[in-house]
Amino acid sequence: MVLLDAETLRSQARGCGILGAGGGGATNVGLLAALRSIELHGPASLADLDDLPSNELVLPIGMVGAPVVSVEKFCNGSEAGRIVERVEAMTGRRVAALMAHEIGGSNGLFPAAHAAQLGLPVVDADGMGRAFPEMTQMSMDLAGVDPSPCVMTDERANVVVINPVDGRWLESLCRAAAVAFGGRAISSQYLMTVGRARDAAVTGSVSLAIRIGSAVAWAPGTAVEALIKEVGGFRLLEGKVSDVERRVTGGFVRGSAQIEGLRGDAGRLLRLELQNENLVALDAGVVVASVPDIISVVDTLTGDAVSTEVLRYGQRVSVIAFPCDPVWRSPAGLRRVGPRAFGYDFDHVPVEVLCAERT
Repeated sequence: MVLLDAETLRSQARGCGILGAGGGGATNVGLLAALRSIELHGPASLADLDDLPSNELVLPIGMVGAPVVSVEKFCNGSEAGRIVERVEAMTGRRVAALMAHEIGGSNGLFPAAHAAQLGLPVVDADGMGRAFPEMTQMSMDLAGVDPSPCVMTDERANVVVINPVDGRWLESLCRAAAVAFGGRAISSQYLMTVGRARDAAVTGSVSLAIRIGSAVAWAPGTAVEALIKEVGGFRLLEGKVSDVERRVTGGFVRGSAQIEGLRGDAGRLLRLELQNENLVALDAGVVVASVPDIISVVDTLTGDAVSTEVLRYGQRVSVIAFPCDPVWRSPAGLRRVGPRAFGYDFDHVPVEVLCAERT
């Protein structure tokens, strides 16, 4: 059994930041909450889905809204317990474990921050294998899991229960509710049994985040190289952030960032298109990586992720890209999260193919 103790959580936080592709919320917020929780209640355990009874309930949980809001608008620690209580009252069944909506960013740490106080394990899985901006962009929706009921709450103890007829209505109604809550809320949807989660969730993602974080932590001075090796990724550019344009609209952070090349990349200019996450990377107008593959901006010295809400002028960063979970490269997955799903007029080409063409 793996315990999510302080050292493990710090490694997981680094990995969640990188898997977040710039989104999911800044990991320092989630890490502080998780560390405080285990200080008070002891560490939660990390459970493999195969080790849990098939008929028990898994509760996916996480933040919905603009990640930039979460930098100033924190949880108070009671949100997960309130959702579990409401779900158990509605279903008449016990919740056996928590699972992250998305492993990326602070959302990947949210279950660990609450599981210890609830006496529940965290399952080694999530709904994305990264972070995506929309609530329907989860593997559970792709697998046909019913999104209803959705339970939302905030730090003031407001609770909203929504019974959407499908994922499209889930996104529309919950996004509006998150805006009404003040730009962010905690929600749970796609409630399922352990047996269903084995087929519908992206498995092994928590342990992957821990491995990524450990690789970065143990490679001072060569963190980016260690990261690229661990994830099978590619360095798109090393440079300096020269411009950031960011706005919060409709519960999303939208905008772009430009990175001017330094050292061996001097003279090059990389542009990132953002919607909570880094969606597309363009080098001189040519696509070099795109969703659903993971594009992460990391500090060139430490290898730590730089999320979209804290990107700022002058930061020395490296932009890396690596393959997403295979579920998103399926025809159905690409229809849901490929470039055209976000309004871009081109098809997805795997990052390893694009990078091979450049060389």
